[in-house]
Amino acid sequence: MTTPIPAADTLEADLLAAVAAVDTLDALEAVRVSALGKKGRITGQMKRLGGLDPDARREAGQALNAVKDAVAAALEARKAELAQAALAARLEAERVDVSLPIRPRPVGRIHPISQTIDEMIAIFADMGFEVAEGPDIEDDFHNFTALNMPPEHPARQMHDTFYLPDAQDGTARVLRTHTSPVQVRTMVGGTPPIRVVCPGRTYRSDYDMTHTPMFHQIEGLVIDEATHMGHLKGCLVEFCRAFFGIDDLPLRFRPSFFPFTEPSAEVDIGCSRTGGELKLGNHGDWLEILGCGMVHPKVLEMCGIDSTRYQGFAFGMGIERPAMLKYGIPDLRTFFDADLRWLKHYGFLPLDMPSLARGLNA
Repeated sequence: MTTPIPAADTLEADLLAAVAAVDTLDALEAVRVSALGKKGRITGQMKRLGGLDPDARREAGQALNAVKDAVAAALEARKAELAQAALAARLEAERVDVSLPIRPRPVGRIHPISQTIDEMIAIFADMGFEVAEGPDIEDDFHNFTALNMPPEHPARQMHDTFYLPDAQDGTARVLRTHTSPVQVRTMVGGTPPIRVVCPGRTYRSDYDMTHTPMFHQIEGLVIDEATHMGHLKGCLVEFCRAFFGIDDLPLRFRPSFFPFTEPSAEVDIGCSRTGGELKLGNHGDWLEILGCGMVHPKVLEMCGIDSTRYQGFAFGMGIERPAMLKYGIPDLRTFFDADLRWLKHYGFLPLDMPSLARGLNA
């Protein structure tokens, strides 16, 4: 005798109640398998339809298919509800209160070169200088000719300068050997009075403990009708004392030669080398730090400025060397090694912004 098939409405009610009662996706999957799996309740009832007469089989089959569709729809709806609830719980658990203070541990460090540039700019900005920038790839006029460097000048030779393929018009192109071309562009493109500093990368064919093929410079330019050598001296004395933080740091100006300035001078700062240790200050010894001078009249004329009316001064220095002196960095090449341990030791916190009011490296 064939066992009678349970009423479809009773089976549907039981399964829908089971679906509604689950509260996790894993439990819902277990209900699905128990209802619709190979050994599930609905599947089992479907297998028993073969023992019924045709009319009863058709009626029971329609009822079971309706139950199957209702249970499948309930499973999908409950799955969507549980997935939405799980996502909401995860979002709540991972929620970040953006009103809280930033994490106490800073992310990354500011490179000493970047920090030194910012310190220098802060000092010169306080003196009324503006920052000017220019391209790293320069033409022969801006890099050499406008700076009163004749064709036979040693700086033009291949052993010192990185030459690039000529421009389409035949103009010689180089990686700039100094930031002086920025001064040229400033004079050509503007009118006096001019007061700018020009920080940036420069390139020369050299590499050892004190030289790298790419390095940084900062140069300054002042052009007006009244500037003289005394103004240049006062500017550099104030800069060096502010940058190194030594109020009585002595400076010595020695006559020198640069093709773009006349008269020209090299500037030394006081130091001590006692016991093999370099210490800055008024200790009787000297260390060269930068070059300077009054802008050569030929440079003014080549830049379209009337040298009978205007005059001015210029100065320039590397950035790596002052940074090494100030922060005790022994080897120039380590600036470019990309060593995170070195940067963690010598680097600066992102919020350590240079300020004359708070201290350059507060």
